[in-house]
Amino acid sequence: MGEHPINNLMGTVMENIKGMIDVNTIIGDPVETSNGTMIIPISKVGFGFAAGGSDIPTRTPDASKPFGGGSGAGVSISPIGFLVITPEQIKLIPVSSNNTPLDKLVDYIPVAFEKVNSMIKKNKEEE
Repeated sequence: MGEHPINNLMGTVMENIKGMIDVNTIIGDPVETSNGTMIIPISKVGFGFAAGGSDIPTRTPDASKPFGGGSGAGVSISPIGFLVITPEQIKLIPVSSNNTPLDKLVDYIPVAFEKVNSMIKKNKEEE
């Protein structure tokens, strides 16, 4: 008995999905500006996949059963933001303007560290 037709169907679909999956889909090509700033686009990618089939019954017991099947796949790509790398800092700039309080807190962490460091330096200079 040969290979079942569902194997060919699944193999073809999986090969096509592998062709769509690429790291450059999620992390885009970097763009460098004249002042040395690097800008890297970042996206969220989602894949969906379904396949199915059935052997179709026949009236003659000796005949091989015909196969009917199908498959489908879908891709969703949503931009998240841009990673901006300068000699002084690395920052993620989100595309959407609806930042959550947690996002704002994460953005202020480097500022807070700098303020604490400057206070420590100032105290050491005064001693």
